[in-house]
Amino acid sequence: MGEQALAAIILAAGQGTRMKSDLHKVLHPVAGLPMLHHLLESLSAAGAARQVVVVGARREQVEASVAGRSVQTAHQAEQLGTAHAALQAKDALADFDGVAIVCFGDTPFLRPDTISRLTDRLSAPDAPRVAVLGFVPDDAKAYGRIIADEQGSIAKMVEFKDASETERAVKLCNSGVTAVRTADLWPLLERVGNDNAAGEYYLPDIVMLALADGDRAVVVETDPDELIGINSRAELAEAEAIWQARRRAQAMADGASLIAPDTVWFAHDTVVGRDVVIEPNVVFGPGVTIADNVVIHAFSHLEGATIASGCSVGPFARLRPGAEMQEGAKVGNFVEMKKAVLGPGAKASHLTYLGDATVGANANIGAGTITCNYDGYFKYQTVIGENAFIGSNSALIAPVKIGRDAIVAAGSAVSRDVADGELRMVRAEQLVKPGWADRFHDAMRRKKREGK
Repeated sequence: MGEQALAAIILAAGQGTRMKSDLHKVLHPVAGLPMLHHLLESLSAAGAARQVVVVGARREQVEASVAGRSVQTAHQAEQLGTAHAALQAKDALADFDGVAIVCFGDTPFLRPDTISRLTDRLSAPDAPRVAVLGFVPDDAKAYGRIIADEQGSIAKMVEFKDASETERAVKLCNSGVTAVRTADLWPLLERVGNDNAAGEYYLPDIVMLALADGDRAVVVETDPDELIGINSRAELAEAEAIWQARRRAQAMADGASLIAPDTVWFAHDTVVGRDVVIEPNVVFGPGVTIADNVVIHAFSHLEGATIASGCSVGPFARLRPGAEMQEGAKVGNFVEMKKAVLGPGAKASHLTYLGDATVGANANIGAGTITCNYDGYFKYQTVIGENAFIGSNSALIAPVKIGRDAIVAAGSAVSRDVADGELRMVRAEQLVKPGWADRFHDAMRRKKREGK
């Protein structure tokens, strides 16, 4: 943007009826992040110091979603068109002097560099008054059309409903993303009329008004995939597929091996190191960081987890928020971790639940071990010391501490602390009754024969 300040006006006041959802359309997630937030992050990266979201239907959902961010909202009480919606941001930006970019909340793939190219175009020597982002899709559908020369100077913009057959044959389409200096934007918006087939106040009409004033308007073309608008569940799925394909390619370019890329699903913030191997059917929820030289085996699900170098996860493992595996640790099949730390070299190889627990270095957690962390009202901590050995099918009833080098015998239910180096065995005494089983079987067979 150079010397010019940048503000963003994000239009999100529509009903979103095609989504058929009680959730506002722009809050449906792509890669675990609401599509609106994808756009807000791109705008911030492009230098938008001020961001105003124009809300209407289900406004309370959008307002709650952006609470805590440096984002303002403006209310469009009646949905009278895109120009009318953009005008609702005037009060919020009354003290702003710079360039405003108007865009739509359902276009999550708009890139920061594209935003900068569009806004910087206003500072070119030919000094256009308006710059519009255009694209050439495979199927132009009912997009508005841009009539422009080879240099990008716009002669006309027309909505599909109002276009002639000749104009509909034009392939260059209007994305609706528009950059204008605020000193020009408000007067232009206030002059927009609604003499058209839909009776709405169209944002593209500011281009025609600028041209009528003798000013220039230009189009900046970009990749159609960047301007995907999401209006239905099917389009949401298509957007997710596009995002995932890009992220998988990036992971592999950065040095990770994806055995079956199409079966791996990343979140918007997944961090993957080098020489990481990700086997088929692995799903990452938000908040996962994976260091170098890690193996994530098949059918594992990770969310809110931190995995250090040299770790092994799965197959069929579930790491929930707060799970931390330190260097060289291992969790195997059907192991679940939640708010738990597995120390360096520690292992929980199979069929284990570690919740609200800290496991020391090189400890071994036997199959079927459970940290009983919840009493129906409160959660409690389990602490397991270095080199401790927890035998299979043990229940560690929190709050409890297992000391360094301690051994818990298989099948124990431990409710009191275990000292360093101690063996703890908590089992009922075995009772042996010779011949009892034979006598029982004989009696039951006799009853069966007699039909009793």
